[in-house]
Amino acid sequence: MTRPLLNSALADMGTTIFAEMSMLAVETGSINLGQGFPDTDGPAEIATAAAEAILAGRGNQYPPGPGVPELRQAIAEHQKRFYGLDVDPDTEVLVTAGATEAIAAAMLALLEPGDEVIALEPYYDSYAACIAMAGARRVPITLRAPDFRPDLDAMRAAVTSRTRLILLNSPHNPTGMVTTRDELAEIANIAVERDLLVVTDEVYEHIVFDGEHVPIASLPGMRDRTVSISSAGKTFSFTGWKVGWATGCAPLVTAVRTAKQFLTYVSSGPFQYAIATGLALPDTFYANLAADLRRRRDLLAAGLAEAGFDVFTPQGTYFITTDVAGLSAAGGLDFCRELPHRCGVVAVPNAVFYDDKLAGRSQVRFAFCKRDQVLADAAARLGTLRPA
Repeated sequence: MTRPLLNSALADMGTTIFAEMSMLAVETGSINLGQGFPDTDGPAEIATAAAEAILAGRGNQYPPGPGVPELRQAIAEHQKRFYGLDVDPDTEVLVTAGATEAIAAAMLALLEPGDEVIALEPYYDSYAACIAMAGARRVPITLRAPDFRPDLDAMRAAVTSRTRLILLNSPHNPTGMVTTRDELAEIANIAVERDLLVVTDEVYEHIVFDGEHVPIASLPGMRDRTVSISSAGKTFSFTGWKVGWATGCAPLVTAVRTAKQFLTYVSSGPFQYAIATGLALPDTFYANLAADLRRRRDLLAAGLAEAGFDVFTPQGTYFITTDVAGLSAAGGLDFCRELPHRCGVVAVPNAVFYDDKLAGRSQVRFAFCKRDQVLADAAARLGTLRPA
């Protein structure tokens, strides 16, 4: 066949860096600090609720398209409890197959070919793919080391007559930056003044160490133009269940649901009941989650610094971005491909999350959502590195 098989919009995507690095971890028997998944399960009461739902036949067949009522109610109560947001569980909540599907459905529903999407780079790799599949064009606003603050003047200047929406992520993966209330207020002003939609990925909302998580939907003028996305995987350490959600005003959620129904239709029936249980856990659970991950952050950060990495301490998420220029002149991508062979640790190069490859050329991300002993072993292995 002379015509390429892959849609041209995806021609440059290839295999995700997470799949490549995870495969390398298996092949070399390395400690995998690349892909962001915990190495222990979440609370036993959530797992028990899932098992009981399966055995009771709850959700084993197709659940309702928007999600089971119990979970939609729990999500609405969560938004009210933590952020003072009033959300109608029947018309303003949509359960999805993880946050990734919610992002895809939002892009497919809200964008027309030729639209422009302003996004903070480096960005989670599915953002680029989802924007491309919608036939739109991404317009990056580059976050630069060491603080990775958004350049709001650049964002304002980037808005054109073709701009449809702003895609936010805070706490931000991979940099760990948490947008401030003042920064969000200015982004909200841009959205209101230029009549833009905002889609915001808030999956790390409960993993904040410095500052606070402020949903942009809670700011003046933003409720009716924002799709807020989150998920259970990061908060409750059940990433394999793929339970996510989108909230917003009824017209926006209806639009996202229209696209979502032709993606997975429905998913994770019994797990939806379990996550409803999780969202009702007491405040102490959420406080302990952040405190425990802060301790692990500090453990790995100290080891990385001692090994010669330039460490950018994250305000949130469970990732640490580092600069490896002092350890290798080859750049982050080659460094990460060599690292398992050099010391038995896998990380992810940030350059793959940038359009501006030079901005992230020497940056490497490590995940610290692992057991203390695993992090200590990784730090010890990394300590054997010498400049290459």
